[in-house]
Amino acid sequence: MPLLTMTRAVVRTRALLSLVFSGLLLSVSACSSAPIPKKFIRQAEPGVTLSALVKNPKAYHGKVVILGGVVVAQKLEGETIWLLVKNRPLDEDYVPHELISPRDSEAGRYWIMVQWQDFPRGFRTWARLTVVGRVSNDRPADHEPGPEPTIAALYLRGWGLHGREEVWEDSQDPNYIMSAPKPVTRN
Repeated sequence: MPLLTMTRAVVRTRALLSLVFSGLLLSVSACSSAPIPKKFIRQAEPGVTLSALVKNPKAYHGKVVILGGVVVAQKLEGETIWLLVKNRPLDEDYVPHELISPRDSEAGRYWIMVQWQDFPRGFRTWARLTVVGRVSNDRPADHEPGPEPTIAALYLRGWGLHGREEVWEDSQDPNYIMSAPKPVTRN
């Protein structure tokens, strides 16, 4: 085999191997940067949807769920910010996407409650968000009764425009939240 032909074959083989290696490296790095930390995925009830929460809120009270959406309104009450979110179903990677139809069974809204003090002020630029939180009975003070469930946020990932992302995680360990014991009633 002439030297020039052998050199071209070696160069092509190296280029092909380089492309294959780069593709593998890119796919591995994409898989390792999950939108939600695994500790939250392990805590969450699998496959919970907004329609399931609305249909049977008592079944999910106090449980951790993962939902997606778009912030449509916010209100500040003391140390709590309330975000009204229009639901966006999540894909298998927990990324929210547009509903197929406005009459989709997953069309609807829900509230997210978050402590304002350490919440990112750039949340207004989020095009969409993924929320992990505990289902709660709390409501904003002036909220009219309705079907919207409330999620006490544990983790939020804001998907901004132009690929800019921001995350927020509750800094208070729920194991150390002080609460008054329930009164004992005697008959």
